[in-house]
Amino acid sequence: MNSARQTTLRQEQSEFSAARAAEKAACEKQNAAATLTVASHALDAADCAFLLQMLGLDTPPEDK
Repeated sequence: MNSARQTTLRQEQSEFSAARAAEKAACEKQNAAATLTVASHALDAADCAFLLQMLGLDTPPEDK
């Protein structure tokens, strides 16, 4: 494989990694917003935990 092709592959891998990182950050932001929305509409803590579990979202850590 010539060096031009190796450089192109590295660049493509770097771009793909950047796109994956951006997608992960966007997904985390969206999940945080969804968690806040669920929490604001839940009847109580148990209801909130149930709804979050049903939606596949993590329960936010409790404040200490």
